[in-house]
Amino acid sequence: MVRYAKLALPFDVKTMQTELSATDNQWLPHLNKYHYSGLWTVLALRSPGGDHKNIVPELLGKHNEYLDNINMEHFTSVKKLLSILHCRVMSARFLNLQAGAIIKEHRDNELAFEKGEARLHFPVITNPGVEFYCEKERVFLQEGECWYLNANLPHSVLNNSSTDRVHLVIDCEVNDWLRNMINSSDKIAYKKETVDNDLLNMIQELRYQNTDASNKLADEFEQKVKIILNGSDAV
Repeated sequence: MVRYAKLALPFDVKTMQTELSATDNQWLPHLNKYHYSGLWTVLALRSPGGDHKNIVPELLGKHNEYLDNINMEHFTSVKKLLSILHCRVMSARFLNLQAGAIIKEHRDNELAFEKGEARLHFPVITNPGVEFYCEKERVFLQEGECWYLNANLPHSVLNNSSTDRVHLVIDCEVNDWLRNMINSSDKIAYKKETVDNDLLNMIQELRYQNTDASNKLADEFEQKVKIILNGSDAV
């Protein structure tokens, strides 16, 4: 399982910063206040049905039609970035974690590369005082970079600085192109998986039986063990 990966997807961060400073669009508070303290606001650019007030699209399921909304009109830099993503783009949002705010450790259930959906982070405004943690390991995200971050794993963010942190966050449907982008990353971290002892004992018992049927089943279980340990089932 991929925990995080830095992707070779450069974007025009300076233009995006300029467009952000020029817009007077209304930022909305993130809905799940249980998971954060301080101010965490959202500006949706692409959302289900093109509703600019829908800031948490993942709660509505994957079968909605995602459309650019009125906020996208102010961000030519985002439109240009989306044009080089050769996969289905679902939501696109700016998330602003304001100075002193904290996103508490939490998980976004099933939101992972291996589950068919990948969340990409494009840091637009940040600084060394911002601390992002994935399973309590700090990951250093710099302006102008692109990162896949496995949101299904426990993660948290602390903005220990005196300035806001703004990321462009894009949710994508995984296809061959995105799969290759992530797997070919030169900076990638995997989660070490473990194998249930019951499965190992079952394989051993099947080998003891030593019949064609039991050996065939043992082969299938051993293949599952290899997938768990090597991550070769990645979508």
